[in-house]
Amino acid sequence: MDLKSRLIKNTTLDLVATLDESTIFADVESIPTNVPMINVALSGKVDGGLLPGLTMIAGPSKHFKTCFALLMASAFLKKYPDGVILFYDSEFGSGGGTYFDTFGINKEQVIHCPILDVEQLKFDIVKQLEEINRGDKVFILIDSIGNLASKKEVEDAKEQKSVADMSRAKAIKSLFRIITPKLTMKHLPCVAVNHTYKEIGLYPKDIVGGGTGSYYSANDIWIIGRQKDKDGKELSGYNFIIKIEKSRSVQEESKIPVSVSFDGGINRWTGLLDIALESGHVVKPKVGWYAVVDTETGEFKTNNMREADIESNNDIWNDLLSNTNFIEFIEQKYRIANEPMLQDE
Repeated sequence: MDLKSRLIKNTTLDLVATLDESTIFADVESIPTNVPMINVALSGKVDGGLLPGLTMIAGPSKHFKTCFALLMASAFLKKYPDGVILFYDSEFGSGGGTYFDTFGINKEQVIHCPILDVEQLKFDIVKQLEEINRGDKVFILIDSIGNLASKKEVEDAKEQKSVADMSRAKAIKSLFRIITPKLTMKHLPCVAVNHTYKEIGLYPKDIVGGGTGSYYSANDIWIIGRQKDKDGKELSGYNFIIKIEKSRSVQEESKIPVSVSFDGGINRWTGLLDIALESGHVVKPKVGWYAVVDTETGEFKTNNMREADIESNNDIWNDLLSNTNFIEFIEQKYRIANEPMLQDE
């Protein structure tokens, strides 16, 4: 028996194998949503999506954070119709499940777990992870970690103590430190909604709440910004900006727009028009008009169209998303390149 085989045989750990045969990495399946640019934000690829491990969505109030999480949960159940959503709820802002209805999520497949403090969440989720078997299709949603008090904070309030609570950040860090390897090894996606705050300084930036625990443990961290979208003087929706704060596969500091209207919901093809203009697959023949062109011949493939018409045209975007050059352009723009770290001498 060679040395490698002896070491593998002698281990006391489960799932040990050479890296090229590791089932932890080899059997991973992504969960694509039906919004290509959300897939890009998650994986750097239009046909990618959510992966096992911790994904954190942070931002101020009313920034579509829960809806982004529910979009992923809906995609999970579409891929795994017999799957289950384990929903840890501290904000109770889902309207008794109304939000779930709008995303086509069957509430009979959602286990609602009300939580009051970080320690309660930690004890229950660890117990659940011990019982979940590798291969079970479970999506874990925490809404939100930012709104959870620590047990000490609750006890101090009962005793009318006003001392600062220094235990919350440690409790959150402990939570994620415990669950992160279990999520990855059992191929379980966990999406946690969080809050942000502004750091002190001349040019304050958004900071994810809860200390460094989320930064160390999360595969992906989004910070959500928002711009108003008006039709004349009337507010018609919002343009949300996903800032990639941390990612294993997408270039950090990337900003990905997602348009949401009050009457139409999420624009499925959101963000693609700007990229197509940048890549040369769409041009502006004159102000306010757009047309698709063949990048090899320069010939126009469509008549001139208004922005709203081209953004909602399924045929155009389905055709462009089957174009290898367009796909490669998107991946080169957002995805982390896998280049050799050591150059040849």
